[in-house]
Amino acid sequence: MKQDAFDHPDFYALDDLLTEEHKLIRSSIRDFVKREISPYIEDWAQRAHFPYEIVKKFGDIGAFGPTIPTEYGGGGLDYISYGLIMQEIERGDSGMRSTASVQGSLVMYPIYKFGNEAQRKKYLPKLASGEWLGCFGLTEPDHGSNPGGMVTNFKDMGDHYLLNGAKMWISNSPKADIAVVWAKNEQGRIHGLVVERGMPGFSTPETHGKWSLRASTTGELVFDNVKVPKENLLPNKNGLGAPLMCLDSARYGIAWGAIGAAMDCYDSARRYAMERIQFGKPIASFQLVQKKLAEMLTEITKAQLLNWRLGVLMNEGKATTPQISMAKRNSVQMALEIAREARQIHGGMGITGEYPIMRHMMNLESVVTYEGTHDIHLLILGNTITGIPAFV
Repeated sequence: MKQDAFDHPDFYALDDLLTEEHKLIRSSIRDFVKREISPYIEDWAQRAHFPYEIVKKFGDIGAFGPTIPTEYGGGGLDYISYGLIMQEIERGDSGMRSTASVQGSLVMYPIYKFGNEAQRKKYLPKLASGEWLGCFGLTEPDHGSNPGGMVTNFKDMGDHYLLNGAKMWISNSPKADIAVVWAKNEQGRIHGLVVERGMPGFSTPETHGKWSLRASTTGELVFDNVKVPKENLLPNKNGLGAPLMCLDSARYGIAWGAIGAAMDCYDSARRYAMERIQFGKPIASFQLVQKKLAEMLTEITKAQLLNWRLGVLMNEGKATTPQISMAKRNSVQMALEIAREARQIHGGMGITGEYPIMRHMMNLESVVTYEGTHDIHLLILGNTITGIPAFV
């Protein structure tokens, strides 16, 4: 079994900015990834296999809802802790991080923020422990970057709601026990509803043939006259701003997670360059290889600093959507470029499952467009800079 000897780069001594608790959390998640994910991930990805047993294991180590208060089963941790957890899991695999971040940011977060006390007590502890898996239904077949155009809807039938419509590209859906679904009421106002597996008319077809996030399970949500109990409506916020708040939380986690993927590619490239002999010496001795490695380390360091500052702002309740967009966009673009440069350093070996490079590269092709495409995040920043929205 291949040994995972990863050690993270910290060129600007950012560890000095972390608390002992931050470092302990990072260490425990890193050990978990080395033990439970790294030895198996290449096989899972090659077989397009989602290891459902990982859900309970994530629950056991506190990867689900780390910022949710402990009274509901969460970790009660700060946002830098959350970021470090996502970084370490995505260093193992983006699909594994997707499983965890959807559960925490897109399922537990809206139930905690927008739900009532009865909903929190019913759902959150089981989601936190990994007893239940959840998913988030916003994207539709014809409405991705324009979620406000959704057609999924529900009608008030007196003693229940009647839900109709469909969602697609939904992480976790084929195995999910519950779905937080966003739909329009009869007045066209967007609300969140908790839909439970087993409700008649609710199905979750799996999406096959993916070249990316192959160890993650993805599917659709189909609602055919689903009767949803009225107590399953999230009462404390409605309108498009509600799901967008969830996306801010998820995008923050992605900003950290993508650094993990970049770190893994850099670490693999550095080790390979030191060991690979050509023309009688290690390829690490050649200027162009050193240039690639130096630029990788520079970009990782810049992203680390950006994310740490964003984490401080998140902890203070001051982070804005455009700030989160900048970090998500920067981290994923940086990670994609590092994966491609690392692939070149590995030469032909870079396309094989013996090294993680190609798997990270394919995964990041999903990460660059989900939770807001690369260009949409650019336009969010452009709107902030100019005051002129270019995407409507």
